[in-house]
Amino acid sequence: MSSASGDVTDVDEDSEVVMRTPDVVVVMGVAGTGKTTIGPLLAARLGVPYAEGDDFHPEANIAKMSAGTPLDDADRGPWLDAIGAWAHGRDGLGGVVSCSALKRAYRDRLRAAAPGVVFLHLAGDRALIEDRMSHRQGHFMPTALLDSQFATLQPLEADEAGVAVDVSGSPEEIAERAVTALRGTGPAGS
Repeated sequence: MSSASGDVTDVDEDSEVVMRTPDVVVVMGVAGTGKTTIGPLLAARLGVPYAEGDDFHPEANIAKMSAGTPLDDADRGPWLDAIGAWAHGRDGLGGVVSCSALKRAYRDRLRAAAPGVVFLHLAGDRALIEDRMSHRQGHFMPTALLDSQFATLQPLEADEAGVAVDVSGSPEEIAERAVTALRGTGPAGS
């Protein structure tokens, strides 16, 4: 793991809180949807800190993904537990963390650690996401793993607290859509 608790972006004192802050918003989705870009923008709008989920990965996971090998559930366990511990530590304080959280079981594991989490699913067309990934620099996730990410993805179910937001448009537009959608957070689709 790069750091014991993940890197946290400082909150600007002038941030405008536009909704009741849930315990933690987990920004989820396949690689390339903009979790690392939208997460800090959302955190600033909510007036809470941001933690980069990739910073919670053990070095072995990063090496595996850099080599083009998808992670399995055993690889993801310690990573999810570290993110869950961070979310638990933000209980009552709020926060935003990025985490692919592709499977219901992964989201259940995060909820077990921090029951108040709300999921923001960044969803988009595969072609758009692949195009964005091909223009990223300095990220360990190759576009070759995108198919495995989509194959693994289980969208939010009706009983899960969270919302899905389309990732077309500018980061600022996506963040604003996210804030608007989160205002009415409840089970997905409500």
